[in-house]
Amino acid sequence: MVQDSAQQEPSAAPATRARDLLPSVVPALVVGVACSLLLVGVSQTAEELQDVLWQAVPDALGVGRYSVLWMFVVLVATGIAVGLVVWKVPGHAGPDPATTGLDAPVLPPVVLPGLLLASALMLAGGPSLGPENPIIAVNVALAVRLGSKAVPRASERGWVALAEAATIGALFGTPVAAALVISEALTGQRIKGHLWDSLFAPLTAGAAGALTADLVSSPSFDLDLPPFGSPGWADLLSALTVASVGALLGMCAVHAFPYVHGAFQRLRHPMLMLPAGGAVLGALAALGGHLTLFKGLDEIAVLAADPGGWSAGQFAIMTVVKLAALLVATSCGFRGGRIFPAVFVGTALGLCAHALVPGVHPAVGVSAGVLGVLLAITRQGWMSLFVAAVLVASPGILALLCIASLPAWLLVTGRPQMQLRADGTPVR
Repeated sequence: MVQDSAQQEPSAAPATRARDLLPSVVPALVVGVACSLLLVGVSQTAEELQDVLWQAVPDALGVGRYSVLWMFVVLVATGIAVGLVVWKVPGHAGPDPATTGLDAPVLPPVVLPGLLLASALMLAGGPSLGPENPIIAVNVALAVRLGSKAVPRASERGWVALAEAATIGALFGTPVAAALVISEALTGQRIKGHLWDSLFAPLTAGAAGALTADLVSSPSFDLDLPPFGSPGWADLLSALTVASVGALLGMCAVHAFPYVHGAFQRLRHPMLMLPAGGAVLGALAALGGHLTLFKGLDEIAVLAADPGGWSAGQFAIMTVVKLAALLVATSCGFRGGRIFPAVFVGTALGLCAHALVPGVHPAVGVSAGVLGVLLAITRQGWMSLFVAAVLVASPGILALLCIASLPAWLLVTGRPQMQLRADGTPVR
């Protein structure tokens, strides 16, 4: 029997040869280590400044470290400081943060010092944003510029992928997150060879970044919640409900985003927009308490250490306040990312569910809440599943999260994202 010629052709492109992949190892390792060190350096510098602003200075002045007055003063002062950077420093600290995401543009070198300074001041001063977006942008710009000089034949997109993977690996202390984000970014693109051929170099960079961060700063995301055993039907119902509520709550912020951003844009000048944003954040901190400040990673550990330490009403207030603070900080011009504050929102939501219905296991409530909020805020499915699962060191939680992600995704897919175009219209 003669087979059709189309049936004789391979169904996929041939795999890349090992000798073609090996030359990418050294550049990936170099980029991974360098990107991780820059992230750790900025984070540790911000932590030192944070200690000065929130401990040394108020203690010297004899005021409460987290008194309403001091929170308001520091947040407004942070707005003024970042506003000066955006106004006066060459490059103006990069593009409007409302228009940026994890997939960073290649910025010109003149922008990078101001962006790093604005990010460090923001991290120390207390606005509810994380370091991921600006640090990825800086690492991408440096990798492309320096890498293109060192290896002119390499593609710009390749250096971008290495820097993004390295920074994400360093942020989460594991290359798994980097692999998931890069694989999702490759969806719909024509790739050469197998998927793992395309992931080989980014995964190497992500591993190098994660190992460097682990050796230097030892990041940890395990919240040490009460152990969770085998899931039951009640746990499935809890996960489905909390994840869906988290997605709806996140979408409320997404829909409000262009309006809040537009309100701050009417002020037209960074020395008006950012101090005004700082004032609003100060008022929100007075309402939600000091745990709603900063990027939120250390603060969720405090919440998780004592799930019964707050009432359902207090958890609800922290949930709403933190989400509002994330919305304001991104809208008024502070340079930062949205993943870590969104994790705080989901954690507080899950613990609120546990406080309302004690039958909701804290591990299920927290992981499902984080999953739903992150799906709405980031629209990164694999990233949301990974972060939600890594917070709870329990294999049994993963199956629940996979199922709970389905209705939550239906609530967010095809709708506006928490990112704007240059003209202020939402990205879909």
